[in-house]
Amino acid sequence: MSAQKHPYHLVNPSPWPIVTSFSLLVLVVGGALALHKEPFGLLVVAAGVLLTGLAAAFWWRDVIHEGWADRAHTPAVQRGLRLGMALFIISEVMFFAAFFWAYFGAAFFPRAPLTDVWDIAAGVWPPEGIYTFDPFDLPFLNTLILLLSATTLTWAHGALLQGNYKEVKAGLWWTVGLGAFFTLCQAYEYSHAAFGLTDGKYAATFFLATGFHGVHVIVGTIFLAVCLRRAYSGTLKKEVHLGFEFGAWYWHFVDVVWLFLFIGIYWLTS
Repeated sequence: MSAQKHPYHLVNPSPWPIVTSFSLLVLVVGGALALHKEPFGLLVVAAGVLLTGLAAAFWWRDVIHEGWADRAHTPAVQRGLRLGMALFIISEVMFFAAFFWAYFGAAFFPRAPLTDVWDIAAGVWPPEGIYTFDPFDLPFLNTLILLLSATTLTWAHGALLQGNYKEVKAGLWWTVGLGAFFTLCQAYEYSHAAFGLTDGKYAATFFLATGFHGVHVIVGTIFLAVCLRRAYSGTLKKEVHLGFEFGAWYWHFVDVVWLFLFIGIYWLTS
């Protein structure tokens, strides 16, 4: 067999891309069924979540093995992985841009396009009958939680670059704990909302924007919890730590999105 004469990693055939795609299809179909209150809709959603989580876990396991055991993440491969993660975050930016577009479109042009469904008087936003959250109650607390989590994550990253693994673990414990606390606070907030998902344009865009952000917080918390487990197992090293780096990028993205949500949806329209 001839020696490899390039710095790139040629991956082995993997079932996880197609399995992940199928799992996401199940999740989306289940969500549509649940929204239309079809039988077994929530069961299909649960199956989709389970399948997607398992597929992602096995896929990430293989990528970690490539970098840690196979030493396949050469500088050229790392550049490609960083580019891929950057493009993924850009796609996430556009994902949330759609929600902000829908929200402010409804705020500035309230009679279109659902005039006959959710009619709103021109210049009235939020619509009459909607009692919004006090932005300086739980939403402000959640803002402080995420900002604090960003500092603890930066602390952990700095400690990793210095090879101080004790402080890496401490910083990650704080970040994961704050992420979980944010999720609990948001669940409590939702349980005390004075409006529901189907109560008009404001309610629909509010829950979609903040709800999908909450999903991203849960994913980011799991992401960093995996990094924490790797710190304990000894596979998280200062020399190459792409998984940690990408987890930090993702978490800071989630923080920035929340600032826009807090200012645009909670504060300015309270």
